[in-house]
Amino acid sequence: MDPDVMNPAMSTPATTDVHAPHRAPPPSGTGQSAAEVVAPLLGGLFADRVPVRFEFWDHSALGPPDGPGTVRVHSPNAISRMLWAPGELGVARAFVTGELEIDGDMCRVLRELHGVVGRDLKVGLRLPLRAVRAARRLGALGPPLPHPAVEASPHGRRHSKKRDAEVVSHHYDISNDFYRFVLGPSMTYSCARFEDESTGLEAAQDSKHDLVCRKLGLNERRGAHLLDVGCGWGSMALHAARHYEATVVGVTLSAPQAELARLRVKEAGLDGQIEIRLQDYRDLRGECFDAISSIGMFEHVGAEKMGAYFSTLHALLRDGGRLLNHAISVVGGSRMSRDSFIGRYVFPDGELIDVGQVVLGMERAGFEVRDVESLREHYARTLRAWVENLETNWDTAVAEVGSQRARVWHLYMAASANSFDDGGISVHQVLGVKTGADGESQMPRTRRTWG
Repeated sequence: MDPDVMNPAMSTPATTDVHAPHRAPPPSGTGQSAAEVVAPLLGGLFADRVPVRFEFWDHSALGPPDGPGTVRVHSPNAISRMLWAPGELGVARAFVTGELEIDGDMCRVLRELHGVVGRDLKVGLRLPLRAVRAARRLGALGPPLPHPAVEASPHGRRHSKKRDAEVVSHHYDISNDFYRFVLGPSMTYSCARFEDESTGLEAAQDSKHDLVCRKLGLNERRGAHLLDVGCGWGSMALHAARHYEATVVGVTLSAPQAELARLRVKEAGLDGQIEIRLQDYRDLRGECFDAISSIGMFEHVGAEKMGAYFSTLHALLRDGGRLLNHAISVVGGSRMSRDSFIGRYVFPDGELIDVGQVVLGMERAGFEVRDVESLREHYARTLRAWVENLETNWDTAVAEVGSQRARVWHLYMAASANSFDDGGISVHQVLGVKTGADGESQMPRTRRTWG
């Protein structure tokens, strides 16, 4: 959920290698094909060849025909969007509208393009003028085109309760059925834990939930009172109640999530153990829990609110109680830019915080940090499984949420998988304990019971 997740992918579909272009009927009035017009511009961008093929609206093409996939530029509008919003945002708008598409292995195409950009990008001072000239010849110099309908534009003070509810709604309230197509039966929208190569997605999500329960000591204290912050569709709550007899309060800002979570709880016969609330964590007061899980919610909190977040959760725990904070992280931290694909379309106002700052924030709030674990490679595999689910259910997903929204998720998940693979971003579970006045932590001597 980092702007850097998408930067490599989003800056590259506008580029190509400079193989001799395939001849095709020329664009109106130019006497040349689109590929011939674009080739000099691309030659100014790249020093050697990009290992994917680019095909244009007039059927002309550049690049090798035997690469991992093809970038198809269906309309001069794609070029226009890139000129009016240089960088990843313009390319994103072209992709979301379908003016630019990627055929083939999405993750591999984006990875190949990212590798070339990182090594060979050479942007000169004459490039903008060259781009304008090329766009004029292609008929792409019209006024700005309307933004795609699914682009977010939140209002109000960043990370206020009202604005947070708005951006959460933008991301999560699109369709419970759509998320089922992507996530599978577990309805778990966070990193899974694959114990070996044969582990499937559902078993891996179950393994992740069980790891969290054991880190929180639910196996040591049957019937514990658990708070699940950002409970989603209730999967963590259901696991804790089923396997560890926990009584659970789950809170979410998404009304559709809460509705489905309550239904799942009722169908499981666990409505006596699990309460799902439509509630902001900042409104939790005067309750006491044995343990708190926060899985994939922290990215919405923001660095400025981190201290209040951890202090609020610390106050809700009994002495000896534990907090497990599971969140995506990036070295140095990163805030979703308004000029980024992910900031406009996926996680408006999202922030990734350096795991070192997370540890410091927990300690300042009074927690003793007892364990930090990275699941980076597991998230890459999780995302590839989600991409496969979406591709398998593509027509149904498009019918449910529309082609623009489906394209957003396809691009976001494929590029994010690459970023977890190459270490550009990571995901960490940080375990903290609220020690008693005498320093008693009630922690086990070793990790053996965590599995």
